[in-house]
Amino acid sequence: MKVVVIGGGPAGMLAAISASKAGNSVTILEKMDKCGKKLLITGKGRCNITSSLDMSEFIKNVPGNGKFLYSAFSNFTNKDIISLLEKHGVKVKKERGNRIFPESNRSLDVLNALLKELKQSKVKIKTNAQVLDIKVDNNTVIGVTCKNMLSNVTESIIADKIILATGGKSYSKTGSTGDGYNLAKKLGHIITPIKPSLVPLICNEDKTCKKLAGLSLRNVGIKLLNSKNSKIIYEDFGEMIFTHSGVSGPIILSSSAHLLRVKNIENLLKENKIILQIDLKPSLEEDILDKRLLRDFNEFKNKQFKNSLEELLPKKIIEPIIELSNISPQKRVNEITKKERQNLLQLLKHFTLIIKGFEDIEQAIITAGGIDIKQVNSSTMESKLIKGLYFAGEVLDVDAYTGGFNLQIAYSTGYLAGRNNIHERN
Repeated sequence: MKVVVIGGGPAGMLAAISASKAGNSVTILEKMDKCGKKLLITGKGRCNITSSLDMSEFIKNVPGNGKFLYSAFSNFTNKDIISLLEKHGVKVKKERGNRIFPESNRSLDVLNALLKELKQSKVKIKTNAQVLDIKVDNNTVIGVTCKNMLSNVTESIIADKIILATGGKSYSKTGSTGDGYNLAKKLGHIITPIKPSLVPLICNEDKTCKKLAGLSLRNVGIKLLNSKNSKIIYEDFGEMIFTHSGVSGPIILSSSAHLLRVKNIENLLKENKIILQIDLKPSLEEDILDKRLLRDFNEFKNKQFKNSLEELLPKKIIEPIIELSNISPQKRVNEITKKERQNLLQLLKHFTLIIKGFEDIEQAIITAGGIDIKQVNSSTMESKLIKGLYFAGEVLDVDAYTGGFNLQIAYSTGYLAGRNNIHERN
């Protein structure tokens, strides 16, 4: 059977490997000059391969239609991808937050291992090959129309099975430009609204954020709140970073996946109702932190307030904290009143920013939205509308938190889509 895989990212590569092992003749059509360009930039170039959590925990980390992935996660696990990479000499290590990385800290090693597996599986790879159309006859795929991006020559390729694995719309320079949505839409598939996910957040407090830009805070707690009803949208503990326009980092990116799903989120953002509270000292209860402040104030009682916080806070955040505390920087520590100290305490436990929006989809790690999963068989990844058409990876309306979960979605859905042959259909 002739199988064409559209897209040479992680989902497409695993789909091709799986389809080849099922005894098929497989061709990958990749419109960029090489496969895996987006894979190379994941994890800041280190590649967060997957998570070490038990697979039963993965669905809990997929706010975007996690239950749809039950079969995919069952058929190809984190242990399977690790085993495949180790087969080609890529040793892995576990880091904070159950994240799995290559020991070399090089995403290129992960890509090369997948390319070696493709070569051993005798998968043909055509680069600079953009698919313009999926050909269908009697609701069954028969091939694709493909254009060479260098020569502009168009050709038709016959296929018994087509796997669409073109990715989302984030990081368009790597080839993720939403092509798959258009191809699927032409064949009658519904595309749920495309939104940026795992994306930095923009804050109203531009001056504060600009002063703090580049400051990374580890071991802080955050809460995203809807001040209209005082409900907590999301809370987490871990690492974040300030940007010139707002906030980013692992816990912020994961919070964005929840925030985009809040009802009437656009209006709430316009009304300044979305609040980010940062607990700068989450390991200390308020009474314990107050005792710490008293101890520090006693030690530095003859110093000016501006010189009394260096042992408590990173240097870069001291000036903004002093400004927000409304305590004069020149004031002697022994002159600070109990009320002023209590206000400072609340500021340290509830450093507050107003969120006014999401950064552009180009800055998003992944895309939320995509091909409506109601039109896809979760046991096979086959279209319910077109026989022989399968989907894998980010092109589907599924998305997860940071931590290697999105790459595992790509591997697992790709493997499942590739494995199922036409004769296996019900």
